[in-house]
Amino acid sequence: MQRRTFLALIGPVAFAQKAPISDDTIYDQVRLKLASDPDVRGGAFEVEVKSGVVTLKGKVDKESFKQRAEKLAKKIKGVKSVVNQLLVEPRVA
Repeated sequence: MQRRTFLALIGPVAFAQKAPISDDTIYDQVRLKLASDPDVRGGAFEVEVKSGVVTLKGKVDKESFKQRAEKLAKKIKGVKSVVNQLLVEPRVA
């Protein structure tokens, strides 16, 4: 009898859904991750988030940096997909 009571008490908790992560939280986490990356240095990127879809805009020096920015954004919890509109424009020395 005790076992049934115990299961009845934890049952609803075990199946409770977590609240979705807000776009504002995703935005903050993506900006922080991009800005702190030594290669990407994405502090000047434009980041938009709508319903968990992240759009990246701006310029990077190399194709590998563009790919890295997308990879970093995809790792953020709550991101459903990334639209990578970053432009590759090597710096002129």
